Amino acid sequence: LFAFEPVQTILYVNIAFFVLALLLDPRGIFMGGNPLAFLSPSSQSLLMLGASGTIPVIQFHHYWSVVAASFLHGGILHIIFNMMALYQLGPFVLREFGLHRFVSIYILTGVVGFAVSVLAGVQFTIGASASICGLIGAIIYFGKSRGGSYGEAIFKQALGWVVGLVIFGFLFSGINNWAHGGGLLSGLLLSYSMGYNDQKTESAWSKILAYTCILITFGVLVWAVGFSVYYKFAT
Repeated sequence: LFAFEPVQTILYVNIAFFVLALLLDPRGIFMGGNPLAFLSPSSQSLLMLGASGTIPVIQFHHYWSVVAASFLHGGILHIIFNMMALYQLGPFVLREFGLHRFVSIYILTGVVGFAVSVLAGVQFTIGASASICGLIGAIIYFGKSRGGSYGEAIFKQALGWVVGLVIFGFLFSGINNWAHGGGLLSGLLLSYSMGYNDQKTESAWSKILAYTCILITFGVLVWAVGFSVYYKFAT
């Protein structure tokens, strides 16, 4: 029987949108002296598929982009790094928080991260890192709340991720620290408000919230695909 694997599903959706962004404008595929520019979708493709920031949201009124941007990446290394982080962190949050809380945390922290980015004046931004920071925030809360040797070890590992993000954000230009911060803080707040499996079982409201997030995200991504394909072939 088919078993729904949320972490793998998110990973596959990210890969699919990365490939689609490349196919929509093959001119964006190039290799320059900068390895970060290898297999880079064009800005136009990313804009049509749901890149967020002040330009898409304020200038083009792509308000839905705060949902879609979490599934877009600007280059092969960008998506590899983010998907590796998702593959490492996702299963832990899924196991300790349950399916529905995991889904809500992942999707909503991405939305918050990009909404904060728009308010902070970030012009153009994409990537799963806001949602990944949301997972880190949830892990920090879990470790601190659970306590004991196990909880303390988890807490310290999560703080290590935060330190790495801060260092990475200061060393490299173009890193959206606003999205990282928004995702991290909202992950802390959401995990605190919803709890984890050892504290309480998933409520009906947490399930409703998760299904609502899934439906909205699915609708936005379908719209993004249709919008970008129509723009390419009808204009």
